[in-house]
Amino acid sequence: MRQTDAMTEPHPAVAYEVADGVATITLSRPDVLNSFDDLTKVAFRDSLHAAAADEAVRCVVLTGSGRAFSAGQDLKEHVAKMSEGGQLSNTVEEHFNPMVLAITTMPKPVIAAVNGIAAGAGASIAFAADFRIVAESAGFNLAFAGIALSADTGASWTLQRLVGLPKATELLLLPRTVRAEEALALGLATQVVPDDAFSEAVADLAQRLATGPTLAYASLKRALAFSATHSLPESLTNEARLMALTGASEDHGTAVKAFLAKEQPTFVGR
Repeated sequence: MRQTDAMTEPHPAVAYEVADGVATITLSRPDVLNSFDDLTKVAFRDSLHAAAADEAVRCVVLTGSGRAFSAGQDLKEHVAKMSEGGQLSNTVEEHFNPMVLAITTMPKPVIAAVNGIAAGAGASIAFAADFRIVAESAGFNLAFAGIALSADTGASWTLQRLVGLPKATELLLLPRTVRAEEALALGLATQVVPDDAFSEAVADLAQRLATGPTLAYASLKRALAFSATHSLPESLTNEARLMALTGASEDHGTAVKAFLAKEQPTFVGR
């Protein structure tokens, strides 16, 4: 493990560690496949917000402990709440929606390190990330229809953008486990790596991103999100605004000087 610059543990079920510019948020309920009870949802959501606000963090890694990334909603807790008249819509609005918004608007790259099965909201969280590094033994399952539910945590938005509407419809209405290699072919995975090389692959990508031009990465993410729902003329105007922002950045000046000197730039993220 690399030297830790800062570490907090907002809840025993969610580990939050910052090292070398990388915030790693680990779901740590392996005995229940890292499913989300309310306390875990709050800790995970708050860890995302902490990573977004921390200027020392230049890349975020989301992962799980044990043999699962996350099985999604803790159904035992859900059943108990149903007996008391609880509604799933409450936790969707209070917990899952803020999670996916925090990931998709994160002003730095987010990697989902999918170490095992990602199901339901767990799959949705992975789909919201910028990169999905998937272990060879892992897979995805959009399990919502299997328990007579609609999608949550942004799956209805992210999934069709990754695989197209027809395939998204199939995966949501006829849920099954999509193994790693099929996930790669469909576009659900950025990269599939053997289990014994998984940690190294994640660390290598995280370090590459953490030493990159963070402001430019954030601006590129914002440009893509804007252009997905706006016209070409509006998108061109937005591109010009973001180009002015990044063109005035310290990293851009460094990169131009390094290019002219035929050297590698050292980015500081500003």
